[in-house]
Amino acid sequence: MPRTLFETARLINRPLTLDDLDALAPMYADPEIRRYFPEGTQTREQTKEEIEWIINVYYGKHGYGLWATILKETGALIGRCGLIPWQQPHGLETEVAYLLDKPYWGRGLASEAARGIIDYAFGTLRLPKLVCYVFPDNTASARVAQKAGMRFEREMVDEYGLTWVYALEKPGEPVI
Repeated sequence: MPRTLFETARLINRPLTLDDLDALAPMYADPEIRRYFPEGTQTREQTKEEIEWIINVYYGKHGYGLWATILKETGALIGRCGLIPWQQPHGLETEVAYLLDKPYWGRGLASEAARGIIDYAFGTLRLPKLVCYVFPDNTASARVAQKAGMRFEREMVDEYGLTWVYALEKPGEPVI
């Protein structure tokens, strides 16, 4: 069993492994869950390739990435949440990302996961600033970012269209 990176009141976050494919593949194939993902739904094989990418590139190059999110109460993998490094024209930005299975929506778990990710990113990883990229009509994701302490910073237009960027700087450390 992979080591626990951090816990919140109801969640455990640990590195993903290929053993998580059976739990994640149905989530990645669900159009409602993947509604706001530019690449849309994914096949089982595409999900496997993404897990391998996370392990080999994110973990290998950055030391962080997306993690298995486990509900303490049952031990079930209920999603994958974590940090995504994005190279932007002005430099590297690290996004707080969250995806939970539908039965766990509306219970405050995404906000709890986001707050745990932020604490881990600032405390353990010593990252200076975090962002969330949110499509303007994804009000649920915007609420999660706001509940986690992020504030609207700017609009960004990329190949996927208009995106709102929410941001949070590490307290006491201005970003240069």
